[in-house]
Amino acid sequence: MIKRLFLTPFQKFVKIESFAGMLLFGATIIALIWANSPYSAYYENLWQYKIGVSFQSFELKKPLILWINDGLMAIFFFLIGLELKRELLVGEINTLKKAAFPLVAALGGVLVPVGLYLVLNQNPDTTKGWGIAMATDIAFALAILSTLGKRVPLSLKIFLTAFAIIDDIAAVLVIAIFYSVNINWIFILYGIVLIAFLGLLYYLRKYSFAIGIILAVVIWFLFLKSGVHPTIAGVLLAFTIPIKRRINIKLFSDHVRSISNSLIEASEDNDQHLLTKEEMKSIDHLDNLAFEVRSPLQHLEHKLHAVVAYFILPVFAFSNAGVVISLNYDFDIALLTNIAISLFVGKFVGVALFSYIGYKIKITELPTGVNFKQILGISAIAGVGFTMSIFIDNLAFYGNLISINSAKVGIIIGSFTAGLVGYIILRLTSKSIKEN
Repeated sequence: MIKRLFLTPFQKFVKIESFAGMLLFGATIIALIWANSPYSAYYENLWQYKIGVSFQSFELKKPLILWINDGLMAIFFFLIGLELKRELLVGEINTLKKAAFPLVAALGGVLVPVGLYLVLNQNPDTTKGWGIAMATDIAFALAILSTLGKRVPLSLKIFLTAFAIIDDIAAVLVIAIFYSVNINWIFILYGIVLIAFLGLLYYLRKYSFAIGIILAVVIWFLFLKSGVHPTIAGVLLAFTIPIKRRINIKLFSDHVRSISNSLIEASEDNDQHLLTKEEMKSIDHLDNLAFEVRSPLQHLEHKLHAVVAYFILPVFAFSNAGVVISLNYDFDIALLTNIAISLFVGKFVGVALFSYIGYKIKITELPTGVNFKQILGISAIAGVGFTMSIFIDNLAFYGNLISINSAKVGIIIGSFTAGLVGYIILRLTSKSIKEN
């Protein structure tokens, strides 16, 4: 029963992420076709169109591309924050023993690609792109695994998810520390005070979605003006959301049974369309009970997951992946090649090597039903960096269109190669396991 309660939500999560990966791929292809078509000017003009609000001495107008990258992606990072908190408290990395294998793998998947990038880089102006190769796109990665069907054990998908979540933690820290410029500490202080106030409010009183939304907008704006990327506000806000339910399932069931009995008795005397006052009170009570029995964190994560997977990430890919690919275009070939190699080779070597060393010195153990051939496949797939890599690319080379586009092409090439090689490895290893 416990296994079923755990696996069913996870399997739903995998399905959502898998389909999201397919949407990301489709959005990327459409963006590339449009950007390289005779109508490419419309593509560029669409994302540079300014929208916003202004009144009296206040104005907040930004190009559409920045509303996506600074606004919609803050919701994506909020979801990442919710996932991080859940995993740290009750999930696959809530104990050192559980976290050991994905943690060691993620460490290799961060250090080796970054080190390789810095070794290969010969241009001081592109050194700041070192963070691009360190992230794994979980949606794309799980989409690749989903094409293999039942050949891939669920434990391998769980390992990939835990590994990618630890990767996200590293990426968030890198963005906050290394890709924030001209920081206004007063705005940061105001934002942190409001986050602390919100966390205390949720701890002492009942969770309120309305208050959370209002303060979240204010905090996002403060971070936007502070110089620290506003998506970091999304992660911090997520950690204020309570994970505990206010009542347990047994108490909820007892109350529901009592309300149900009273409604059944009342319905015998009331066959009208309108409810009686007593019936309305009972249903209101039922609504309150339903709110109390849900974990606010789990409920928000559940509601946001589809929005992020099916809308926000495809829109991000569609608006950011449209790179003009032409022999006449002035690409930085050295940067492009470095990014592709660091993503594919760096991730592959880093994850596989650290996983093997951790296993050999007995600080980690392989997930159930998984062998090292499959870990090699996952190590290759870890090089699919797309979403977070493009996001860091935009921050690292802000204002330098040649470097941004060169890195994007490198990300696409590296990610495609990593995904293809990982798929082939897992396909072959799955066959050999099945035959034996």
